[in-house]
Amino acid sequence: MNIHDLGPAYGATTQRKRVGRGIGSGTGKTAGKGHKGQKARTGGSIRRGFEGGQTPLYRRIPKRGFKNRFATEYAVINLSDLEKFDNDTVVDIDLLLKEGIVRKELDGLKVLGNGELTKKLTVVAKKFSKSAEEKIQAAGGKIEVK
Repeated sequence: MNIHDLGPAYGATTQRKRVGRGIGSGTGKTAGKGHKGQKARTGGSIRRGFEGGQTPLYRRIPKRGFKNRFATEYAVINLSDLEKFDNDTVVDIDLLLKEGIVRKELDGLKVLGNGELTKKLTVVAKKFSKSAEEKIQAAGGKIEVK
């Protein structure tokens, strides 16, 4: 086999179909468009979702819900998630991302007071619930609002 013997695989390339070129071609006269009707006309394409003038499905179904694009969304953790860290550790979003406790940073970190905390930690977050604040300080830790 030489380089001049190489070519595309059989059936990989096909001739362009030349429509409307006489009765003997098999695609003459109506050029594969059938007889009359909207699809046979020039420019006769029907947009997606068109149902022949009937109210289309996307307009028959009622609208539901609203998603505020500007709402702040916090990465939320509970005090029970912080129990795994050692004493005097500075717990911030970077450490939590590295440990896999939080998946995404979002608009900041919010600490909720679910669970008990026995370790003395410095917790850096954007928001704290009242109970989380009290429990962290009761355990001898500090909170930093960032």
